[in-house]
Amino acid sequence: MIYKLRKKFIKICILSFTAVFVVLFISIYLVTSMQTNQSLDMLADIVSFNDGTFPQWDEFSNAPNPPMPNGLNMESPFTTRFFTVRFDQNGTVLSVDIRSIASVSRDEAIDYAKKVLEHAKERGWIDDFRYKKYDTGVGQAVVFINGLNTKQSNQQFMLAASLVFAASSIVIIILIILISRKAVKPAAESYEKQKQFITDANHELKTPLTLIRTNLDIMETEIGANEWLSDIREEAKIMTELVNRLVSLARMDEDNTKLTKEPFSLSEVVLDTVSAFAQHISNQQKRVLTDVPDHINYHGNEAAIRQLISILMDNAVKYCDPEGMIRVTLRGGKHPIILVDNSYMAVGSIELDRLFDRFYRADKARTYGGGFGIGLSIAKAIVEKHHGEIRAFSLGNDRVRFQISL
Repeated sequence: MIYKLRKKFIKICILSFTAVFVVLFISIYLVTSMQTNQSLDMLADIVSFNDGTFPQWDEFSNAPNPPMPNGLNMESPFTTRFFTVRFDQNGTVLSVDIRSIASVSRDEAIDYAKKVLEHAKERGWIDDFRYKKYDTGVGQAVVFINGLNTKQSNQQFMLAASLVFAASSIVIIILIILISRKAVKPAAESYEKQKQFITDANHELKTPLTLIRTNLDIMETEIGANEWLSDIREEAKIMTELVNRLVSLARMDEDNTKLTKEPFSLSEVVLDTVSAFAQHISNQQKRVLTDVPDHINYHGNEAAIRQLISILMDNAVKYCDPEGMIRVTLRGGKHPIILVDNSYMAVGSIELDRLFDRFYRADKARTYGGGFGIGLSIAKAIVEKHHGEIRAFSLGNDRVRFQISL
C-alpha cells in the first residue's frame, strides 16, 4: 500500500509539473507568435502607407500621421526584406517591386500575390511571408514581408526552451523520487502502526475467545445447552470472524505479499461457490440464476477467487429484496468478467462509490447483523492482487451490480 501511495505521489507531482510546463510552453508560443505577427504587420503597414516602398528614416519621421514606429530604427529600411505586387481593378498585374529582396523572382512574386487575392483575409501567412492586401485607388496591391529570420529565431527559442524543460524535468523527477519517501513517511508510519495494532489485537483477542468457547463447552456439558449460552457462542463466533477478516485484510495490504497462482477452472469455482449458497437463498425465499459457460479457465489463486465470489454472494443474499432475484454471470476471454447483481429497491439511497471503503455500511444506523463493512474491502484487495478491477453500479432503480474484471 505504501509503495502504491508513493507511486501515486510521484505520478501526481510529475503530471502537475508537466501540466504547468505545457501551459507555459503554449503561452510562450502564442505570445511569441502574436508579437511576431504584430511586428511584421507594422512593417507591412509602413510599406503600404508609403505605396509599396519603405521610406528612408528622415522621410518617414517627417511624414504626416505615419504608423507608430515602435521597435524601428534607422537601419530598418535596409534590414527589412519585402516585395510588392500591384493589380488593376480587373486583376491584371500593373507592377512588381522586388528590389528589396533577392530570394524571390518576379514570377514567384506574382504567383504569391495571385494566391493571396483568392483569399478574403486582409492579413496572413503564405510560406515564409507575412502579407497585407490594401487598396491603391486603381486596384489592389499586396505587400509581402519576409518573416523567415523571425520564424527561425522563434524556432531556436522554442527549441532552447524545450531543452531547458527536458533537463529540468530530469532533475525534478530525481528530486521528486528522493523526497517522495519523506513525503509519505507519516502515512507509512501510521499504516505500520495500524497493521501492528491489528496484529496485536488478533493475538490478544484469540486467547480470550478460545477460552470463552472452551468454557462454553464445559458449561454446556455440566448444565446443558440453553438460550444464554447459545447467544454467547454466537457472539464469540462473530468476534472470531471479525478478527480473522481484519487479519486477512491486513495481509492483503502487504505490498510484498504475492498470491500463489496456477491454472484452474473458473467455471467450476463460480458454480461450486454459488451452489454453497443455494439452500440459504432458498430458505430466504429468494431466487438465484446463473449464466456460467463451461471450460472457462483462469490463472490465479483459486482459494482467493473462491473467497471473492463467496463475499459477493454473501453481500447479494444479505441485501437482496424479499422474494428478489440474484444473478451470477461469467464471461470468458483473455480477461474474464464476473457479474453478480441482485434486486435492491433502495439502491438510490446508497453511495456506490464508497461500498469498498473499510467499515462502510449502507445501513447508517449500523443495525445488528448487518455485517462488519469490510467484506467488500477484502474483495477489492483480492481483485487488485490479480491486477483486476471491481466496481459497483446500479441497473435502473431496483438493481445493483458488482462487476469484476480479472
